Amino acid sequence: MTEESPALYVVPTPLGHLGDMTQRAIEVLRQVPWVAAEDTRHSAPLLRHFGCNARLLPAHRHNEEGAAQQVITRLAAGESVALVVDAGTPAVSDPGARLVARVRAAGHRVIPLPGACAAVVALSAAGLGEAHFLFYGFLPSKAGQRAEALRELAPLPYALVFYEAPHRILEAVAALLVAFGPERTLVLARELTKLFESIHCCALGEAQTWLLADANRQRGEFVLLVSGAAPVEQSAEGERVLQLLLDDGLSIRQASRLAHAITGVGKNVLYQRALALKG
Repeated sequence: MTEESPALYVVPTPLGHLGDMTQRAIEVLRQVPWVAAEDTRHSAPLLRHFGCNARLLPAHRHNEEGAAQQVITRLAAGESVALVVDAGTPAVSDPGARLVARVRAAGHRVIPLPGACAAVVALSAAGLGEAHFLFYGFLPSKAGQRAEALRELAPLPYALVFYEAPHRILEAVAALLVAFGPERTLVLARELTKLFESIHCCALGEAQTWLLADANRQRGEFVLLVSGAAPVEQSAEGERVLQLLLDDGLSIRQASRLAHAITGVGKNVLYQRALALKG
């Protein structure tokens, strides 16, 4: 911090492993007089660990507007403020976006620091081949709204990244299976950077069996990554090949299996399309 004018520093904190805290983040937290924290009880031990003596003010989902006004007041008085959440980067499926917007609208500087983000950490270890990804965050908790959201995402050719809580992991995976079919790849990244970190890759149709085989696999915070839909051109080629095979007298099952081998389009997708063509 060499700047003379006050600023709001957006500071990522470790997902679990304290060694992932950047030196710059530590220096900022040691020098600012105020830290706006999602949960002050959670952040206080972290600040003590790194020798930071800043005063804390709460800035969570339910008081973000009020917290923004407190931060603006501090900045107007010439005092810099750091914004942190319990783990990861503020405003990425965590509180912070509204506070940052209010601070910027009030004419104060916002300085972001790079650091931990569970979505990017999981994506780097997933091994998915898509050139692009779409970060969705948490799916709706209500079944109908979740199904509607997934229907809109199903045709997209991007890797899809979701966050999920342990108590909803089974129903979330079940919803992904219904929306996307059993053959798309699912990566379950759990407890990233923590003691019981695990990253498991499987077909969507196999995921529930894997989760149910060991109750410990359902614990912890999850990042779910789903491979993208086949490109439109590939899907069209799959249907063309499928139609030719059906016209040659192959059964629906044989035609869909062979069309999958030739074009790479999902067998389940081709099977359902073959049923429609024959029907």
